[in-house]
Amino acid sequence: MSNNIEVNYHTTGKSTVTNKLGMRQMQERVYAKRNSKYLLVKAPPASGKSRALMFVALDKLANQGIKKVIVAVPERSIGSSFKNTELVKYGFYEDWIIDPYYDLTSAGTSDSKVQRLIKFMEDTEAKVAICTHSTLRNTYQKIDSDRKFDNTLIAIDEFHHVSAEDNSVLGGALKNIMHNSNAHILAMTGSYFRGDSAPILTEEDEREFDKVNYSYYEQLDGYKYLKSFGIDYKFYQGRYTDAIGEAMDLDKKMIIHIPNVNSAESTKDKYDDDHIFDAIGEIEKKDEETGIYFVRRKTDGKLLKVADLVNEDGREKIQATLRKIKDADDLDIIIALGMAKEGFDWPWAEYALTIGYRGSLTEIVQIIGRVTRDSENKTHSQFVNLISQPDADNEDVTYAVNTIIKAITASLLMEQVLSPEIKLKSKGSKIDTTDKNNDDVVFIKGLKEPPTQKAKDIIENDLPDLKAAILQDRQVQQAIATQEDTEYVNKVLIPKVIMQQELELDDEELESVRQHLVADMVVSQSQNKTSKGENGDNNKFLSMANRLVDVEKLDINMIDKINPFQRAYEIMSTNINSSTLRILQREIDSKKYNFSEDELRIIYPQILKFISENNGKLPDKGSDDEMERKYAYALIKLKTMKEEKERLENA
Repeated sequence: MSNNIEVNYHTTGKSTVTNKLGMRQMQERVYAKRNSKYLLVKAPPASGKSRALMFVALDKLANQGIKKVIVAVPERSIGSSFKNTELVKYGFYEDWIIDPYYDLTSAGTSDSKVQRLIKFMEDTEAKVAICTHSTLRNTYQKIDSDRKFDNTLIAIDEFHHVSAEDNSVLGGALKNIMHNSNAHILAMTGSYFRGDSAPILTEEDEREFDKVNYSYYEQLDGYKYLKSFGIDYKFYQGRYTDAIGEAMDLDKKMIIHIPNVNSAESTKDKYDDDHIFDAIGEIEKKDEETGIYFVRRKTDGKLLKVADLVNEDGREKIQATLRKIKDADDLDIIIALGMAKEGFDWPWAEYALTIGYRGSLTEIVQIIGRVTRDSENKTHSQFVNLISQPDADNEDVTYAVNTIIKAITASLLMEQVLSPEIKLKSKGSKIDTTDKNNDDVVFIKGLKEPPTQKAKDIIENDLPDLKAAILQDRQVQQAIATQEDTEYVNKVLIPKVIMQQELELDDEELESVRQHLVADMVVSQSQNKTSKGENGDNNKFLSMANRLVDVEKLDINMIDKINPFQRAYEIMSTNINSSTLRILQREIDSKKYNFSEDELRIIYPQILKFISENNGKLPDKGSDDEMERKYAYALIKLKTMKEEKERLENA
């Protein structure tokens, strides 16, 4: 398969080996921060976050004065990740043991679980309880004081479910517990983004957390078997059920996620999965004991085992079967709607087919996580998005256009997450000699070093969140589709989005963050090349914007002339036919020059600079230069706003 995006890995085995305490690489990194009162762990699915929590929690109980541990998971099924676990035989000093009475992810009513968690908090002998987010939330609403959480470690799994919004009870509870008790908090997430609609923590509260970031690349590069990961798109018009046959790979262990019945992509038929069965082949039988369907493949008659998680009838039986799977031959395909995402483990899965764009970046990360487990049956994992493409005669053309742009920008973000992390340094900095031979360090002439600790922290920890915000911004997505002027993208749109994140940066801090962000996106998409120099040395080059650039000559001014989203346009122009591409561009062109106030605030000093450099000449909206035309329209907008303000003041 030829992919739009493909990342290759070195199968070093580093992420799966254990130290003398039985800890894998990520777990060892978390354990090194075990004394932190507040700890935020960002690590991909299958990296061992649940066991990392066990190590830290047991140490806090034994050595740090913590009396109780509450582990909160988003849904009951994920509670099994924290079941009794032998740790002593692998080198640790204590096993992880759960009293079944305080495993509140088992059967029972909501009210009974709340009462039992309250009882746990009062039970002087009880050490560990497991509950769902909702049980913790409901319990918090019942107690009369945040001090009830004193000397308690609260561990929140899948932390991206928590929000700092005022209507988020769990987010509010977390904030209050932090400010009004001495509780410790360990938050874990497999997502690399604060949240899709609202931040998980306020910026002020997040600064209180020590962070452990374990990248997707570290995890996948350290596997034993997996060598590559690919992202591809397939497009359809009409019903997706007519196109799904070409999107499936029936030779792979596959998870198919169909669209929600309320989405535009859905056929509005509750039994869409029946059409998928037809595309696979003919159902020969259903095993009533396991719930598994046996389907005779059309192409060669091979019998495939298919699990249907869409229909409610028999779903619990299927789920129980999936938890018992021990071998790659036990299952071939899973068809799912809202399930088989986070907390779901089928390590042999290698091909994720998702119909329709998923608006949540976190959800995309979770789906990808289902197929990036290391397993001896695969050397390559694949994510394919089957997307509706616009039809000029269809009234939903705007929706289809926006969907394509969002899906492709999401893939660029996934490429950033899945690729190796690059450390950017200003050329001539003191540590040049230390990092000279480190391939993960790139030196850039003129790169503005962070002027404050705040800017440094943002550059070191928050670039993934900023990239997510930028690639989800409507104007940025429109700029990508229409091949917007590079200077405008890099120096107006990107800083505008950074400002909207309420980071409260001054001009110097903003420019430093902007430069590092743009450079990171450009360099991380570049390919390394080497060639022999005249003295026999290996000269390093980066393939950037279809040309080779000597690494020794990298300059921030050069990088600012490169569109960090060029690859998105290349993906669209490669995969979408010319007539559809014209529809897409026409749709977005119709909405050009709709400046926001933040955008105008950034562009105004540039207009003044243009006027000064051109001897007082105002920008011309009829100019052949795209940037000058933008300046002209922005100036018109500013004058209109000024006149409107004066009119209101004189009214």
